Amino acid sequence: MEQRHLGRTGLRVSRIGLGTLTWGRDTDEHDAADLLKTFWEAGGTLVDTADVYGDGEAEYLLGRLMEGLVPRRDLVISTKAGSVPDPDRRFDGSRAHLLSALDASLARLGTDHVDVWHIHAYDPHTPLEETLHALDLAVSSGRARYAGVSNFCGWQLAKAATWQLAAPGVRNRLASTQLEYSLVQRGIEREVLPAALDLGIGLLPSSPLGRGVLTGKYRGGATPSDSRGASEHMAPFVAPYLDDAASRIVDAVATAADGLAVTPLQVALAWVRDRPGVVAPIVGARNARQLTAALSVEALSLPDEICRALDDVSEPVHRYPDHDWSTL
Repeated sequence: MEQRHLGRTGLRVSRIGLGTLTWGRDTDEHDAADLLKTFWEAGGTLVDTADVYGDGEAEYLLGRLMEGLVPRRDLVISTKAGSVPDPDRRFDGSRAHLLSALDASLARLGTDHVDVWHIHAYDPHTPLEETLHALDLAVSSGRARYAGVSNFCGWQLAKAATWQLAAPGVRNRLASTQLEYSLVQRGIEREVLPAALDLGIGLLPSSPLGRGVLTGKYRGGATPSDSRGASEHMAPFVAPYLDDAASRIVDAVATAADGLAVTPLQVALAWVRDRPGVVAPIVGARNARQLTAALSVEALSLPDEICRALDDVSEPVHRYPDHDWSTL
């Protein structure tokens, strides 16, 4: 599999990443082992997890598999911290919480460092410089090789990067940002993506298949029994992309797939993989069969006319102040 640099760093990662959102909950150890082995054998290196996935079980399971199945040196491990199970405070970006969470992640993963450590989300109740100082401490101590953020909007990303550039003694720079990005969710193109491109921060799209909707499995109102849409705790996650606007995009993806003699999954994944600024979409397959189908996109490059057609049908509405402000 092709390897790409993560932002303006020397770290290279596979251009498709393996996500572990469902590990330890909907994905058991047997299926997780099949997923990791399939990914590794295909040349995949980037594995993405978080301390809250499966209440820590995803990290623990990944650690066990690295111990007995896939060598740690062959993988680029990315994890996240900052989400907390508190109904009154969803995110905690304090230095105390983050560094304790990192140590707990390392213990579950059975490793002395992670390759990329992300702040899961912006915490409005903690000064941003405190959160960023935790990132710097993690990198300077060797517990993380690189650092990034997740779910930061455009001004938050730009503020974080600017503080790092201006703060004396800070040598760590944001390597990556992780946000949802797909044909049915192009909101990051408004501000986040331009900021990331300007700052040299690599983009790791989550949910690149529109939470599974872009595969076409829900067309015509169908809800496969083994899909996330049929899962009690995941159905609300899928529901926002089952509207008429998404349906038109899904139909266009299916038409393109028919014309290219490939699958809708391959078309949707190839589109986001090759967008400007994208390093590696994170694919959350539930079994090895689904993952193999996703990895088959390695040989596919979409023709320009197909990309333009998909761009047109999925184009987000960006008006003032982004475009046409002088005519208002």
